[in-house]
Amino acid sequence: MGKSSGLKGRLFFEKDGASFLGGKRVDLLEAIDLHGSISSAAKVVGMSYKGAWDVIDAMNNQSDQPLVLRSIGGKHGGGTELTEHGRRIVRLFRTGEAEYQNVLNALVGGMENFDAFQDLLRRFSMRTSARNQFLGRIVRLARGPVNVDVRIQLDEKNEIASMVTRESSDALGLEIGMEIYALIKAPSVILSTDDAGRFSAENRLCGQVSRIHEGQVNAEVMLVLDNEKTVTSVVTLNTVEKLDLSEGTPACALFTASSVILALIG
Repeated sequence: MGKSSGLKGRLFFEKDGASFLGGKRVDLLEAIDLHGSISSAAKVVGMSYKGAWDVIDAMNNQSDQPLVLRSIGGKHGGGTELTEHGRRIVRLFRTGEAEYQNVLNALVGGMENFDAFQDLLRRFSMRTSARNQFLGRIVRLARGPVNVDVRIQLDEKNEIASMVTRESSDALGLEIGMEIYALIKAPSVILSTDDAGRFSAENRLCGQVSRIHEGQVNAEVMLVLDNEKTVTSVVTLNTVEKLDLSEGTPACALFTASSVILALIG
């Protein structure tokens, strides 16, 4: 690689150590702001309709304030729009992008064996298979002889309970006020349309169905909660039919405290 460097840098923003915003995500946000349609924006940036929604859900779940607002419609209906917070984030990213490239050019010009350095950074990247990832703040810790009951506040209305061993709690150094990620696999999430029912699951997040992606046997169902956070469940097609689920249907996501994995970045 030459000293003058034709290397193109990719700028990523992180939130508490987790990937939050990158070039293609910003392209998607800009396309949404221009077209007001998720399907049109997805085509412009070369994403699938489902993939674009997955990206939006991830950003809204990790952000203190929503970046994108939605209005639920038909299969490809409804509208989407950027919030003012979303527009500020885009402007911040574009301003930093040009400066970042200048800094990268200067660094690469004086760096030997850049490929080895890049490989080292790749090894430090963390990914998880959990479909649901929420960033919240610990508001209560109840320590028992074996387990610890951890309560994590996502926003003013939504809270998640997790049950971990004392050993895990000590290893993570859990404390009240700490920001932490709550991870839940989609198959662990049960759906219910009975708002008044009694359930043994400690966690209950209610909203309305925003999307249903059907496969041959199962379906991936997304619920949108307050403040544009989402939770995803994988259920059978029979369950979708039995509960009469469609976009806009009020529903609740239920999952046990023991199914919630805690992750601390950094």
